[in-house]
Amino acid sequence: MPRISAAGRSLEVLEIAGAEPALVFLHEGLGSIRLWRDFPARVAAATGRRTVVYDRYGYGSSEVLKEKKAGPKFMHDEALRALPELLKAFKIERPILIGHSDGASISLIYAGTHPLTGLVVLAPHVFIEQSNLASIRKIRATFETTDLPQRFAKYHTDSRKTFYLWNDAWLDPAFEQWSIEEYLPRIRCPVLAIQGENDEYGTMAQLDAIGRQVRGPCELLKLRDCGHSPHRDRPEETLKAVVDFVSGLKNA
Repeated sequence: MPRISAAGRSLEVLEIAGAEPALVFLHEGLGSIRLWRDFPARVAAATGRRTVVYDRYGYGSSEVLKEKKAGPKFMHDEALRALPELLKAFKIERPILIGHSDGASISLIYAGTHPLTGLVVLAPHVFIEQSNLASIRKIRATFETTDLPQRFAKYHTDSRKTFYLWNDAWLDPAFEQWSIEEYLPRIRCPVLAIQGENDEYGTMAQLDAIGRQVRGPCELLKLRDCGHSPHRDRPEETLKAVVDFVSGLKNA
């Protein structure tokens, strides 16, 4: 896959040709281009939109993390530094962001500081919940006692660095006060927020906070029998919702 430089880092990217405004996909905390599977390609095919998917710094096949840790502000750094540079490099203006989990939070921060055509967030985080931290502690124990590092190695150049970059940041004591609710009232573009009712990393309080505070049109979709990855757990319902939303955007 081709690479691009953003915020001084070499990132792997996937681009699908199509119409503007472009769709830009931001993966989850332990995600990558490959872990999106065929979802971006299916959305691109159904909407005819230009589509960009990329591995963030420290993830997938992008440049491996050089620092000892990412720190609790890593999502702000991505939204306010790296993402604007990536969009500039691709000459993308007013994109439609589609973010999952940490990628959804990054998208919300960006949407609260930059104009967008539209925003889709899957399993977003806008504040810390103790149940979320408990699940993150649990996966750390799983990572350290099972073959999870070897399984992650299929998707990340350095699976151990990638895992601890994410896990250490979330479990940093300074992260317990983390919240991006201040950005929500600044969001005026149309929003589609999707969450599974069985999401082990967040409750419906996350979705409710978004619906209550954003200033643009907002659609909330709560999926039964669905965990933290709506596009994998309920792929057809999620695909239809995203395609319908993108297709209905004015001037899109």
